[in-house]
Formats: sequence, structure tokens, C-alpha cells
Amino acid sequence: MAQQVSAKEPTAEQIKEQKIYSQFGVSDSEYELITSFMGRLPNYTEIGVFSVMWSEHCAYKNSKPLLRRFPVTGPRVLMGPGEGAGIVDIGDNQAVVFKIESHNHPSAVEPYQGAATGVGGIIRDIFSMGARPVALMNSLRFGKLESDRVKYLFEHVVSGIAGYGNCIGIPTVGGEIMFDDSYDGNPLVNAMCVGLIDHDKIQRGVAKGVGNPVFYVGPPTGRDGIHGATFASVELSEESEAKRTAVQVGDPFMEKLVMESCLELIDSGIVLGIQDMGAAGLTCSSAEMASKAGNGLELYLDQVPQREEGMTPYEMMLSESQERMLFVVEPKDEAQAQEIFDRWGVICRKVGKVTDDGRLKLFHHGEVVGDMPVTALVDECPVYDKPSTVPAYYEENAAVDTLRYEEVTDLGGALRSILGSPTVASKAWVYNQYDYMVRTSTAVRPGSDAAVVTIQGTRKGLAMTTDCNGRYVYLDPEVGGRIAVSEAARNIVCSGAEPLAITDNLNFGSPEKPDIFWQMERAVDGMAEACRVLDTPVIGGNVSLYNENASGAIYPTPVVGMVGLIADTDHITTQAFKQEGDAILLLGTTKAELGGSEFQYAVHGVTEGRPPELDLAVERKLLDVVLGAIRGGLVRSAHDLSEGGLAAALAESCISGGIGANVNLSANGLRRDVALFSESQSRIILTAAPDRAEELKAAIAAAGVPVEVIGTVGGDRLRVNLDDVAALDEPVPALKSVWEDAIPCLMK
Repeated sequence: MAQQVSAKEPTAEQIKEQKIYSQFGVSDSEYELITSFMGRLPNYTEIGVFSVMWSEHCAYKNSKPLLRRFPVTGPRVLMGPGEGAGIVDIGDNQAVVFKIESHNHPSAVEPYQGAATGVGGIIRDIFSMGARPVALMNSLRFGKLESDRVKYLFEHVVSGIAGYGNCIGIPTVGGEIMFDDSYDGNPLVNAMCVGLIDHDKIQRGVAKGVGNPVFYVGPPTGRDGIHGATFASVELSEESEAKRTAVQVGDPFMEKLVMESCLELIDSGIVLGIQDMGAAGLTCSSAEMASKAGNGLELYLDQVPQREEGMTPYEMMLSESQERMLFVVEPKDEAQAQEIFDRWGVICRKVGKVTDDGRLKLFHHGEVVGDMPVTALVDECPVYDKPSTVPAYYEENAAVDTLRYEEVTDLGGALRSILGSPTVASKAWVYNQYDYMVRTSTAVRPGSDAAVVTIQGTRKGLAMTTDCNGRYVYLDPEVGGRIAVSEAARNIVCSGAEPLAITDNLNFGSPEKPDIFWQMERAVDGMAEACRVLDTPVIGGNVSLYNENASGAIYPTPVVGMVGLIADTDHITTQAFKQEGDAILLLGTTKAELGGSEFQYAVHGVTEGRPPELDLAVERKLLDVVLGAIRGGLVRSAHDLSEGGLAAALAESCISGGIGANVNLSANGLRRDVALFSESQSRIILTAAPDRAEELKAAIAAAGVPVEVIGTVGGDRLRVNLDDVAALDEPVPALKSVWEDAIPCLMK
């Protein structure tokens, strides 16, 4: 039996009698199950280890039944869900590695460190696979920017992201931000990292080879981040502010050293298994590595580097101190591994060995202080299929007429309202704090449909984006889920790339609430269907639940991170209008669809009705023909229509290109405000040289995609006529000022 280690800690009997385990998020039935696996009462350290391994953050116990619905394989997929990150083949013995993860709760109580360590953690997921990180992105959600608290969170989250990424020398090349009351008090901070790897360097987090030594790499362990995984698996409350100790403290300079030394270690070819100490720290890395190899592991906690005196086994096992890794080599390679880390000035200590008994054993001061079956920790967590109920608001929204408001006649004013909305407005205030040009491979900077980085030594490039409209998902989770994947694919294609795969971050409220679980089910179904039709399998991701505030759950926000392959850098395309006289083409069909739109929110102050419809077969045809046209050299610019509809897309392309446009099109029987601001899906605006416009139009029409030439690029004003009557006539510099000044003015 494992021994008790500290008189200050409650005994196993007290843990049971006083139900102390419930403080760690362990239910009565889960405690009984743990006891049955152990064959005795667990001590304080052991119940702590089980609590983090069985938390939603680590075990996905409420979401596993849903995650199984995703397509996870494909001809390019080299590694799907289950490792630190997914891997997709891009030819020439190269692969792209990427993943997205959340740090929502930590960022709500300690925004700078919460965001910074979110970036640090996702970087470690990438280089633990053996890949060199080449780009960072993020997806952020905040309450309305008029609030002082929201401004504080926004400012410090952005500073944290910038501080970590800039110091470590990985460009932060883009992302997305949305502001809405729904996220007040519970911001979403999702960080994505993309890396490159050669096929023969791919690593897995496995503890191979009985008797092989286990090494700890990185700075000493402290008391920061204890129970971080548990903290991320409960709702925020008034007491959450007191849980700052559950937020880790990051050191990007140390992470740089750890990254470079680990990549050199991997390059040496002696590594048998390596994994970062992320959620649940030493506990998760050791247990998962043992489980994946079908082995056991012994840890000698006296050997763990400690930066604070008197740390208990419980504290060492549950700490989430940053920049730490665990790896396994053969005994004959110990000296070589040690030399690498000594040269980089990084701590490297032998802290354990691989065993064949299938148990995680912890030793401290010569005593066994923990002895747990690995399979119970990793594989036997109960999985719950929660009850699901259609929310009343969903049924009520079916009857809402989104055209019930009086038609807006000041269309220029409406456009300015949308361009000045923080969700649509320029994010330069944000990305100018990021070093997005470091490593000199950034080909498309933040601000276009997708960011693009080139692959040095080749003609290839990688396009990447993060997307999700939480309003759509709230109004209809299944349709919203389909749109999230489709919009990501549209952004990738508009950049000249073939969509490869997605990583997702499923941000929802409490799964204990049947209406929230219904949102989860429907959103996952919609995303899965879109992934199948668009051939973009899910190669990994993260689930973040219990995102609630005083008003209830956040909007369901299943963020999609997508990466695409640019076959030739000549295909790189941006949204900016390029040359005077270029023809502007509109692809797709505009319908009366204002539900969940930015027009509805910014002009009428509501989010209601149903979101736009989406036909995935239509979407697939659109994507295929646009990518073919770009690769055929017919396209000068491409921009998908999303928030703000056609009017906003035209304005953004004018602003980006520093040039005007003259547009004349039919409203097709729609109200004028609807024709301009509807957010109907599967629509893209392209430009082409005047002598190629008809060829482009014919190619698109032949593919069965609706297309019309709607105008030309030129001048310094955005002029739009609907049915030959002026609807918009706005100076581009004035629109640019509204768009650029919105966030800086609010942040003053």
C-alpha cells in the first residue's frame, strides 16, 4: 500500500469520510470506481492524480462519444488524434504538424500569463512531435469592448500572446477575434501552432523499453498551475479569482532553449519517446507515455528539480509549471542526451525508468507514495453520454422574421456601422504587437483571408486560418458547425491553397445542462458532415467546456483551425483589389438571410432567427472551381463573403488594395439592405484582368456555379448601384478610417 507523505495532508479515510475528493471534481461514483481499481482507499496524492487524469480537460469524459463522430483518416493523414498534434503529408518527404488548444479559464483570471502559457503549451505540442514550429495563430472571444473589464482582458491577453511568441521567435501570422456580450466574463483564448517535419523525424509520446531511463527536461517544478486541468474543467465563479495559483507562469526564453535542445535530441535519432508536460504536468505525461507503450513507469520524485522547498509528491505531480518535457532513451544513450542539454544550458535529470508491471509508482524519501494502475488512469475513466434537450430559444427562433425591421435606407451609414464594429474592424491594433515577419517566411501577413508562410527551399507554401461564427452556431448548431468548416475552407482556397485537414477547439458551456449538450451534439454533426464532403479530416484538437458567466453559457464556439497546401508560390492570392480596370465577379447566390449577421447585430442590436443555409455540395463545387481558376492564372484577387456580406467584402478589398470599385448589380427582388448585407454562404468575389474575365466567368459557369460580372476596379470611391440606382457611394479613405480607427478609439 502507498504510504502517506505529509501529516498536513488528510488521510485516505478522511478523504472518503469528508468527501474531500469532491473538491477536485471527482463524483461519488467516480471515487467508488477509483477505489475498486486500486483495491483500497487512495491517498491524497493518488486521488489528486486520478482527479486530473479523469478531468474533462484530460479524459474528455463528456465529449468522447461526440468526438468519435469526426472523420479522422485520409490519404494524407500520417497521424490523427491521440498524440500531441496531428500530422499531414505535403509531399517530398515533408509533413505539416498542427494543433489548436484553449486557455480560457486561466486567461479569465490572469489574462497575460493565461494567454502566454497557452501559446507556450501549443508550441511544445508541436516540437514534441519532432517538428520545427513555423507559425502561430489564435482565435479570441471577448465581451463588448465598451466595458473596462473587457478592455483589460483584451489588452493583457494580446500582450501575453505577443510577449511569448515574439520572444521565442515564431511569427504570429493571423487569427480572428469576435466581440459579443455572450463572452462577457468568460473570454475564449484559443492558440494554434503549425510546424514542419520530415517523415523520418516524427516522434510519439511512448515510454518504450523496459528498464530504459526516463528524463525530465526544463526548469525546476514549482507550485504554479497546480490543478490547472481541474480548474479548466469547472465553471468560473466569483471564487475563481482566488485560483490564480492554478494559472501557470511562462518563460519564453527558457522555452526557446528547451525547444532547440529537444529538436537537436530528436535529430540525433536516440529518442524512443518524448512528450511535453502540459495539462496535469508530470502526471499526464508519465501516465500517457506508459499507457501508449503498454508499460509501467517508476518516478523518483526526489530527483525532480524543484524551485521551492518542501514540495510534496502531490504538488510535484500536479504542478503545471511550464517549459518542461519528459523523454525516454536507452541506457547507452544517456550520456549523449545529457551532453546536448548541458550544452544548451537546460536542466536534464533522470527521474524514473520504464517497467513492465503496468503501474505508475511514485517514490519519495525512500517510500512508495503512489501506486496506481496505468490503464485505470488513462483508459478506464468513465465516459458519459449526457442527456440532450432541444433548447426553448432554438424553437422560438424558428418563428422569427429577420426582415421584420424597417428597411434601412442609409446604406452608407449601415456599412460604416459594420466596418466600425470591433468584430469586423481592422485588427491592426492587435497584430502590430505581434512579430509576424520573424524567420522571413511570411508571404501573406495578417489581414487577408488566410495567412501564408512559404516552405524554404521549395516552391510550396502553407495557408492557415481560424474560423467560427458563434452566433450562427447558437442559432442553429448543426448549420453553424457546417459553416465554420466551410468558411475556413473558403479562406484557404481564396489564398490559393488546397484545404488539407482541420484541428478544432470545441468551446461550449456546461455539458451537465441538456440544452448545452444538445448544442455540442448538433455542432459536431455539422462539422463532421462538412469535413467529409470537403475532404478535410479532423487530425486533433481540444475540448473546452464549462464556459459560463453570470448570464449563462457562452455562444457555442467550435473554432476550426485549417491548414492548406499551396502547390506553387505563384498561386498565392490575397483579397486586395489589384489594378485599375480589373473585372469584379460575384460567385454564388444572395438570399434574404440576415439571421446571426453582423448587420443584424451592429445595426439592430439583436441576434435572432436562423443562420444562413449551407449546401455542402454547392460549397464543394465553388471551392474546386475557384482553386482551379487560381492555379490556372485567371484570378487577381479573391475574398470570401462572411461578416457584413457583399458590402463589407467589397469595402475590405478596396481598403486592402487602396483603390475603389464601381459595381452595378441586380437586387434580384431583395430589399436593398438585404442585398448588400445578407450573409448567404458559398459566395466569393474574384477579380480578373479585363482580357481574362470572360474566360474566368465561362469556367465558373461550366462548373455549375452561379457567377456574374458585377463591376470594375478603379477610382477612389466604392460605388454600388442596385438595379441602376445608387446604393453606396463612399470614399475609400473615409471607409478605411472608420475601419482602422474603431478598435484604437475604443481602447483609449
